[in-house]
Amino acid sequence: MPEKIRFRPSGSSAILVELDGLQETLNLLDALRAHLPEGVRDIVPAARTVMVDYDPAIISHHALTQLISNLDLSSQAVRHGETFEIPVTYDGEDLREVADLLGCTQAEVIRHHTEATFTVAFTGFAPGFAYMTCDDPIFNVPRRSTPRVRIPAGSVALAGRFGGVYPSDSPGGWQLIGRTPLKMWDLSRERAALLTPGDRVRFLDLARMGASKFPKPAKSLSKKRPPAKDGIHVIRTDRPALYQDLGRGGCSGQGVSMSGAMDRESLRRANLAVGNPQTEGAIEIAFGCFELRADRPVTVAVTGATCPLTIRTAGGQQVGAAHGEAIALDEGDELVLGFPDRGSRSYLALRGGFAVDPVLGSVSADTLAKIGPDPIIEGDMLVPAGRHANAVWLGGPPPQLPDDKLPVTLDVILGPRVDWFTPNGVETFLEQEWVVTPESSRVGVRLAGPRTIERKDDAELPSEATVLGAIQVPHSGQPVLFAADHPLTGGYPVIAVVAAHHLDLAGQLPIGARIRFKATGDQNQIVGETDR
Repeated sequence: MPEKIRFRPSGSSAILVELDGLQETLNLLDALRAHLPEGVRDIVPAARTVMVDYDPAIISHHALTQLISNLDLSSQAVRHGETFEIPVTYDGEDLREVADLLGCTQAEVIRHHTEATFTVAFTGFAPGFAYMTCDDPIFNVPRRSTPRVRIPAGSVALAGRFGGVYPSDSPGGWQLIGRTPLKMWDLSRERAALLTPGDRVRFLDLARMGASKFPKPAKSLSKKRPPAKDGIHVIRTDRPALYQDLGRGGCSGQGVSMSGAMDRESLRRANLAVGNPQTEGAIEIAFGCFELRADRPVTVAVTGATCPLTIRTAGGQQVGAAHGEAIALDEGDELVLGFPDRGSRSYLALRGGFAVDPVLGSVSADTLAKIGPDPIIEGDMLVPAGRHANAVWLGGPPPQLPDDKLPVTLDVILGPRVDWFTPNGVETFLEQEWVVTPESSRVGVRLAGPRTIERKDDAELPSEATVLGAIQVPHSGQPVLFAADHPLTGGYPVIAVVAAHHLDLAGQLPIGARIRFKATGDQNQIVGETDR
């Protein structure tokens, strides 16, 4: 039988290509990499889909789907890898539930898990997270109905027909059966990810072999920059601030997402206001309440969330400062950011930039992947880089930001999985007002509404790539809007994606904000299908 290729929209500039199975997906991945179309920015494979991110200014949606339809998918690449043994302490919170789901005892789950051979099919979700297929057909368990907010690094887990090991502390909905002391992701290694596609894995039961028989994990060889003795003093930060730039593109092959500023336009405006390139790193400050003291004359600017700005001079005077414009600070001056009345994140740029070490080409702090500079806390010293800067940009009026009083409307493009929901569920999604909950973060904006989004059934969706602004709906029916540090792949259906022109607005939603979604653009959930 010929395989089918289905094209599903995933936001303003991505297509989710769905195939019959994993082998067909890998064949398409190989074909795209061998004949990479101009304008394609990234390719992210998953269980039976390939996400193709593209630049609409270079290649159109129609031209891209036609090109993919004409690719030869008959050849299969031979994948080779190493074999690894991973020790496990089988004490996971979900081990008993997994045993019940599989109709066996906990001891039998452990026996099956240690006797099976796992093979890495693809990576995603987070750096170092490997999706592994298994040669034992017993393993097929559903994800949790509601994902956990935090799963510890090293957790050994199952979901659907895949196995995996969480490389860092992160949210997740997989079933936890144990934990390993091995680091799955370590930037001090020549290959940061322990496992890559093609590798084979055997799990070992530490309770039976004895922990002493397995070597202890090597200590990290990475060296941190020594603390600076002078610079700009951080004298107050109610919550950690983060270095951010426009993100680290081209790293999805290592399981690393773009990250970057939640509101990219505000970061650009902050840099331009002090004469920096738009790509320069700045400080992202959530909910204001941040103070610094300059030990030398510096020029800064603050954009984004509209918090009151006050300068306390070395002579004891207090004067207001303009939002979105260059601010000159003399030696000993202090700049105070109050709590914002609109928006949630402010951006503080320094003329000439900050001296901070990039990781994988970016200074963005990825809170899910645990990649990038350490968070900025009270007592830290910010060191000016003194890079060349140009004339400042006066700019125009800033965009109107959301607050917790008036509802905000976000344009969305339905799909790629809108067909997983009933007409009543789609109506609930579009007609109901949603509230941003305190559990929201840079990973995802968690929403709550009086009515849940109704699905057609409780089927499990194989993990597939997601994009910034994707709105994922777990079994609980309460949606999660994926933010800057979202995982590369997810296992819950995405009902819609925020349109590109509203992504920065979504990045500024404060806790308590009320939002509505408005469907826009081409709403066909399957925009094309070809028989092979």
